[in-house]
Amino acid sequence: MTRRPWVVAARLPTLWAATAPVVVGTALAVRDEVFRWDGFLVTLFGALCIQIGVNFANDVADAGRGVDNERRIGPRRAVATGLLTARQMWGGITIAFGLAAVAGLYLVFLAGPWILVIGAASVLAALGYTNGPVPYGYRGLGELSVFVFFGLVATVGTRFVFDRTTPAPAWYAGIAMGALASAILIANNVRDIDNDRATGKRTLVVMLGRRAAQGLYVAAIVAPFATIVVAVAAGAFPAATLAAMAAIPLAIPLTRVLWTETAGPPLIGVLTGTARLQIVVAVLLAIGLML
Repeated sequence: MTRRPWVVAARLPTLWAATAPVVVGTALAVRDEVFRWDGFLVTLFGALCIQIGVNFANDVADAGRGVDNERRIGPRRAVATGLLTARQMWGGITIAFGLAAVAGLYLVFLAGPWILVIGAASVLAALGYTNGPVPYGYRGLGELSVFVFFGLVATVGTRFVFDRTTPAPAWYAGIAMGALASAILIANNVRDIDNDRATGKRTLVVMLGRRAAQGLYVAAIVAPFATIVVAVAAGAFPAATLAAMAAIPLAIPLTRVLWTETAGPPLIGVLTGTARLQIVVAVLLAIGLML
């Protein structure tokens, strides 16, 4: 077995969603002079393992429910195309979450038992997204879950690791990161709207319809920039964080393409571009926080 099928299943372009909140949460720790390298590296490793586990679980669940079929226009999926069996994928899921659990145990040593609660909730949310008897990702709750777990929980949780506090700036940063993570999922689901509707996968995008979902995407892209402005006005962020506005030129073409295109390749580009936008905003915000 080569590594290629696992690389496909891990969906590497989406991993910025796990990296970005850790970068911003760590920058807050640097600003507050509580940074430590082991906290940063172990948190990043655990976040990436959870994200990969989510992607593996989504791959095997969608294949089992017939969502990943020949009409799907997105990137290749491992189980649906026979690159991996469902049994192999469940083995990968076990390894990914097992490694995340090991990282979590180290973080418990650093930050106390609340990390167990955060980790357990994150894994349960990951598995419940498209698996189980009532997968909430099929009932319009995917974007909300992503906002909470890849935004608020990931950003505030990262900051908590360093000194067991959750200062107000971490919550502002969590809102910004959560909005962009949700935008990634919205872009993914707008691309898949026709096939999801045909196969009975009732995402929020399917429930809203294409035009309203396009508007929601624009709102999710605007929200992080507005949040940064509000945080600066409130004194939670230094003025240097307005440097994140330099990422706006990256956002404009993404919203234009999503609003006007319905074909697969352009919408795939919006998905990867939104993930890229999130990490650019995260890095610029982190630099502004540390200056």
